[in-house]
Amino acid sequence: MTAFEITAEEQVELDKALYDALDPLASAIRSRFSGLPEERKWEAEPVEVALSVLAAWKVVDTEVKRLTATAAGTAGAYGASYEQLGAVWGITRQGARKKWPEAVSRPVAAGASANRTVELCGGTAEVTREPGSGGWRWTGVGADGTRGAAEADVRHATPEEAAAHAGAFLKGHARVDGAPMP
Repeated sequence: MTAFEITAEEQVELDKALYDALDPLASAIRSRFSGLPEERKWEAEPVEVALSVLAAWKVVDTEVKRLTATAAGTAGAYGASYEQLGAVWGITRQGARKKWPEAVSRPVAAGASANRTVELCGGTAEVTREPGSGGWRWTGVGADGTRGAAEADVRHATPEEAAAHAGAFLKGHARVDGAPMP
């Protein structure tokens, strides 16, 4: 077993957690797909039920790919190389570069703008370069309406590092069904 493989027990726990997380989404999709109210969602045709579960997995797959790219960018911001990213993902350095072309920081030319928007957990943050210092800062609004920014004396070395800090803020200020996420 390599360091990145999981045990049989971990697989069981992961499967359970994923199915528990998927169920509300699949139920909502199933209800919309079948046209039946939520309380009658299981009365749909079996093929409609199965397709709604598949549709929910597609949504999860898209989100996992987005969050994976964010994690790769964060690792790159902290100094990980494409070789290291590839090793973790089980692909070559070139494969990692192709999969996450912006993950590993490259110096930004003076005067060039690499400003970006981070959208996560229903909130949005802007990452900008400070002209005077060359450092990177972020400002954002979480889904719960909370405004945040990098501390006044903090200048991040790369836009990816600033985006990682902005992402942590957004995750901490998300909303689910009108209430902040745990």
